[in-house]
Amino acid sequence: MQKGFTRNFKPLEILSEEQVEAIHRGTLDILWETGITFVSDKALKLFQKNDCKVDYENKRVHFPPGLVEECLRRCPSTFRLKARDTDTDIVVGGNSVYFVPFPGMQTVDLDTWEPREATKKEYYEGLIVLDYLDNVHGIGNYTPYFGFENTPPCMRILEGIAAQMRYFTKPIISTGHAQDCEIFSIKMAQALGIDIVADPISSDPLVYYDGAVECMFRYVEAGMPSGIHGSPVMGGTSPATIAGSLVLMNAEAIAGIVLMQLIKPGTRLFINNFAFPMNMRQGSPAFGAIGISLQQVAHNQIWRRYGLPILNYSGGPSSSKSIDFQCAYEKTIAALTAAVSGANGIGMHGGLYGELTHHPVLAIMDDDIAGMIGRFIEGISVNPDTLAIDLINEVGPIPGHYLNKEHTRKWWQQEHFVPQTADWLTYPEWLENGKKSALDYAKARMADILASHKPIALAVEQEQALEDIMKEARDYYKKQGLISEQEWLKYMKTLEEPLS
Repeated sequence: MQKGFTRNFKPLEILSEEQVEAIHRGTLDILWETGITFVSDKALKLFQKNDCKVDYENKRVHFPPGLVEECLRRCPSTFRLKARDTDTDIVVGGNSVYFVPFPGMQTVDLDTWEPREATKKEYYEGLIVLDYLDNVHGIGNYTPYFGFENTPPCMRILEGIAAQMRYFTKPIISTGHAQDCEIFSIKMAQALGIDIVADPISSDPLVYYDGAVECMFRYVEAGMPSGIHGSPVMGGTSPATIAGSLVLMNAEAIAGIVLMQLIKPGTRLFINNFAFPMNMRQGSPAFGAIGISLQQVAHNQIWRRYGLPILNYSGGPSSSKSIDFQCAYEKTIAALTAAVSGANGIGMHGGLYGELTHHPVLAIMDDDIAGMIGRFIEGISVNPDTLAIDLINEVGPIPGHYLNKEHTRKWWQQEHFVPQTADWLTYPEWLENGKKSALDYAKARMADILASHKPIALAVEQEQALEDIMKEARDYYKKQGLISEQEWLKYMKTLEEPLS
């Protein structure tokens, strides 16, 4: 099982008990007074059977506080996620902290910084890099990219999941849902004997459409875990205030949690945070804004009270279009505040601008940031050996030193994190070695990874089962008319292309 990191100090809190209670009461008020729209008769009937007030005409569900509290209590506070390499299973919850990559719709040219669609080869290479990195502990939706070139839209999620199952050996912590694709995602996971996590997203404000609801039913009935979240934009699809956005997002998430616990009590769930302030100048989400950190920290404090494992995804992207200083500080601040405030999972590696661009070179650089944050949250060990009183007395004043001491050899690497791509040379060494930057080192490291790392291959029967399910899915969507003949020919040609 993967260790990840352990937070060894009390999580950061920025709300008073009275403020937490006010947000909780506000959430219960919205759930009962306004309610949540569920565009699904199946869900409406289940809610009515369990004492919710249901308005069938408007498809509105009003949740009694007692039912809300009971369903939150049914959620496990920790649970295991099974990967195809059992040595990489993780247990989410408690004080554990894991890092996962952040997706992008496209790759980006590292010379011009212009986005473009990834090739099949680039998609699989991105997975090889992520599988290799020490501080990538799982993978999520559309990662590294939203499919690869010549893939019909209806097959992009499934081609991505199949690629992850082939070239990524760690847990798959979230999967998209569209046009019944979860039918085939679940079949593939069952064929490999792994967990695969649903990602049913509410539509802000306060609506669950039928596709998200059907996704919940299918995953829960298959015994799979789920993440749950909305994606409010503060000032656009939620109130501009952080407190108001928390009330709205919590109400949406809890409504989904109630549904899944009514389908099957004890269903494994984690809460995801994917909220952004509005960039009022451009009308787009303000990726990298400090409001994201404030919202995440408050959100984590509230959900620790509810007892569910927490994933923070909002800090994964930047507003920068290139791998630069802005990209680094925006992502690092969000990831660090998430880690110290109680997040169990943090979306980070490789995400550049919004959900639009991702690059494995950035993932390599982000792995150093994750390692630094992980080292920070593990805190300081204070015991007779680390206090080193006897050693200090032994060495004494100058000319004494610690370079030749066994204590130094024992403790230096345990106490201090060494990044893989940072420029730690002295100035003379830097001048003599070509004035290389961290970006140069990351590019070189990517080449080394691709030359040497081979993810554990699927067994022959697993690969055949996967391909049979993918063929079933392709035929399913082609018969529905969602793949044209021209698309099909390009698609089949791309699938036949070798990866080397």
